[in-house]
Amino acid sequence: MALIIVNGNPVEAHEGATVLEACLSNGIFIPNLCFLKERDHPHASCRLCFVEVEGYAAPVPSCTLEAKEGLKIRTDTPEVRRLQIAAFKLIMSGHPCHAKTCPTVKPCLLMRIAKHLGVGLSPKPYPKLERDVPDLVDFGVMYHVPIRCVLCGRCVFLCRQRNGKSLLTFARRGIETMVALFPEPGTDLRENCQNCRACVNACPTAALIWKE
Repeated sequence: MALIIVNGNPVEAHEGATVLEACLSNGIFIPNLCFLKERDHPHASCRLCFVEVEGYAAPVPSCTLEAKEGLKIRTDTPEVRRLQIAAFKLIMSGHPCHAKTCPTVKPCLLMRIAKHLGVGLSPKPYPKLERDVPDLVDFGVMYHVPIRCVLCGRCVFLCRQRNGKSLLTFARRGIETMVALFPEPGTDLRENCQNCRACVNACPTAALIWKE
């Protein structure tokens, strides 16, 4: 075990755990979208989990920072909040907000992050990004709603981990990047996916919907 100091309070962390893992395990919420416990090498793509570390020149993503003995962490400084709010607003500029009709479990992770940061789900002052992506894509065993996707990568990672290869991957570039299905010839999607559904269960925005 390692003992770190978070916002002035001692926090115990298991050996090899990241600062984000240690905080979440101890009831300290740090905004995050792409984090998964199963992921050994987080890619810090959502840019939401910044923290300040004593002795570091600039804030760092807590999902890539090992919780080493004696680290002194601040999760709530003005600079950390500025970075988190900017990243969150950019994410939300490409995500439709229809809370009353959204199929995600309420409150969803986006709502929790917005409340934590003290901002609304509207992306002001960022304009809404007009992404040229399909409204609905039929993956055979499930539907994909690209406009809801925040590109956290959870589904792609879990698919690769569970199958030894990824049936799901990223396609296109820039703001038109979207998750796509590329199974090898002869792949039985129903057999591969029926008892798994990890991608659907891990999606924080209901961008993947299983066909019943």
